[in-house]
Amino acid sequence: MSQSYKYRCLLIDDEPIAIKVIENYLARIDGFEVVGTFTNALHALGMLRDQQVDLLFLDIQMPGINGLEFFKTIQNPPKLIFTTAFRNFAADAFEVDALDYLVKPIPFERFLKAINRFLDVTSTTASALHASETDFIILRSDKKNYKVKISDILYIESLDDYVRVHTLHQKLVCYQRLTALEEQLKASPHIIRVHRSYVVNAVHVKVFTSYNVVVGDKTIPIGRNYREKVCIILAK
Repeated sequence: MSQSYKYRCLLIDDEPIAIKVIENYLARIDGFEVVGTFTNALHALGMLRDQQVDLLFLDIQMPGINGLEFFKTIQNPPKLIFTTAFRNFAADAFEVDALDYLVKPIPFERFLKAINRFLDVTSTTASALHASETDFIILRSDKKNYKVKISDILYIESLDDYVRVHTLHQKLVCYQRLTALEEQLKASPHIIRVHRSYVVNAVHVKVFTSYNVVVGDKTIPIGRNYREKVCIILAK
């Protein structure tokens, strides 16, 4: 992973003071940034759906919805650390693969131990997740994680809130918007947007006109707003 990358953290707790404590702790640790804070879990759904979140700090006892039940509703969830004033949910927390269970008030030393656990778990896949220093990306489909070589990707098509990723070997349907996945792949110069509904791998484009590209046996239209840039890239 590039040293400039920072893990994106989302904080959900109905107590603003508790959020502030976590923010202050994260500010003391290099490589982490808070991209959002919410006192209402349901208000965080949009960010979890549309943006890359690496680590979620989540309270359990909150008005409206229990943190455990809320987490179960998230498609392609990030890594999770619970922060709660109650000890009696620990067993349930680890059933949803939480990395850690922090009981308030949380000492910084105990918080740091949880962060180190996160780093241990993600160290082998972090570069792949963000496509920054490797040729792999991790895609989640059908409740499984697939390690996919970027060079094997043929094209990606938007299905509203989902994408279908076509590779040399398989097709994967992922609960993720095309714009978000394109952002993860931006480090690869060969992955280009050709249409509001399509991203293609230029390496596999063998035929193109001003109006479409052919990848494998698929003819993909080139959107008017993308035409000039796409033709310049493909002509190189």
